Amino acid sequence: MKTLNLKNALLVVFNMLFLAACISDDEFDLPNTTIQKPNIKGTIVSIGAVLGNYNQTEKTITFQDTDNIMEGYVISSDEGGNFFKKLILQDQPENPTAGISIQVDRTPLFTKYELGRKVYVKLDGLSVGLLNGVIQLGRLEGNTIVRIPPSDINNHIIKSDEVARIVPKPISICHLSNTLENLFIRLDDVQFNKKEVLGDHQKTFAAESNDQFNGERLLESCTQDGSGGSVILSTSTFSDFKSVLLPMNSGTLDGILVRNFFDTFYTIIINAPSDLNFTEALRCDMEELDCSTVDTPGTVNLFSDDFESQTNKELITGNGWTNYVQLGTKGWEAYTSQGSNPSQGISARMTSSNSGDDCAVAWLITPAINLTTNKGVSISFETSNSFADGSDLEILFSTNWEGTQSTITDANWGLLPAAYVVQDSDLFSRWFPSGNVNLSCGTGTIHIAFRYRGSDEIDFDGTYELDNISIDAMP
Repeated sequence: MKTLNLKNALLVVFNMLFLAACISDDEFDLPNTTIQKPNIKGTIVSIGAVLGNYNQTEKTITFQDTDNIMEGYVISSDEGGNFFKKLILQDQPENPTAGISIQVDRTPLFTKYELGRKVYVKLDGLSVGLLNGVIQLGRLEGNTIVRIPPSDINNHIIKSDEVARIVPKPISICHLSNTLENLFIRLDDVQFNKKEVLGDHQKTFAAESNDQFNGERLLESCTQDGSGGSVILSTSTFSDFKSVLLPMNSGTLDGILVRNFFDTFYTIIINAPSDLNFTEALRCDMEELDCSTVDTPGTVNLFSDDFESQTNKELITGNGWTNYVQLGTKGWEAYTSQGSNPSQGISARMTSSNSGDDCAVAWLITPAINLTTNKGVSISFETSNSFADGSDLEILFSTNWEGTQSTITDANWGLLPAAYVVQDSDLFSRWFPSGNVNLSCGTGTIHIAFRYRGSDEIDFDGTYELDNISIDAMP
């Protein structure tokens, strides 16, 4: 036994001496991982050209015998598990104009197609079409775009020798549009809604009990002019960081703009939590006047309007209203309609549809109401909508606005959270009461504002209608 151990020891020493003789200056020869510049034969086409071919017909297109090769830069990474079997490419590493999603039956992808890698995609044998609201590239089976099979991936997707630094495209929530889909964008000065991160339960990215496939968290803009709006951040429940707590502060977010699975709204997807740079200590939450609701309003009417005296399709005027167009070209107008979504006689309507406005912000503000000299004040109204989508209607109040249009955005405005406003998920043909919103816990002189925010994008061009407003006090 001792002889065997001695032989083993001598063998180890011999191997060590042999390895030392083969290595000089403590340097190891590593495998050559340099990627050679590929020899691309064919016609190079842009992502924009591929999208343009589809948009001309809005029908699935299959490439055959074109010899076309699409080039682009990888902006998605499945390293954190938030993307699954897809590559998202955009046409330029900086200031991109077009992006596309490629369905690929392989995982992981980041080890071969890392962030910023330029790739060439041989289009022949692939199809481009619409899947869940986003234009996709892949194989066509029946009428559906499916993933490129593993055996064909290398034949279609060719790595270049270039890895570029991807620079996010700065954009505001108000300016989100179809032309930005599948692009790596940056939202500045945003925060998660306080219901997501403040209070007793700070939410995670996607590990709450009601998160089934994705965690959807509301991001909102902190822009001072009030034009920012909100958008959903979506995180897969299969991601590695699903249990990470959302940041409570505000800051910058980098991510890819897509549509949700049902193609009902825009959503942002990040590659990793490091794409959030929420380092600002202060949040931008609005003040709230929350006195709850009352069962019965007072019998002294301080202000009311059913808009029946207004002229159809003309701006709302008179009766102490301030009708202010902050952004865009359209304000609150009188409107009457029959059919599947009837108005209640004449109502007040705001819509940015067919306006041509990138961003639309319009205010309809009541005359002043004195909460000190009147007791038990409450407000009630009714709202209806038509496909509100990305537009929104907020019920605001101010106690320091002195009544001139030029100072509306300079005044302090807060929310009336107890007021119910019709939701996009509500039946569009119905009218919904706000409840009798109690204002009596406030003091001083108050103005109530109905603020609409939207744009002319087809997915943000919703319509809101307002009617039967009454502000009442106790005798």
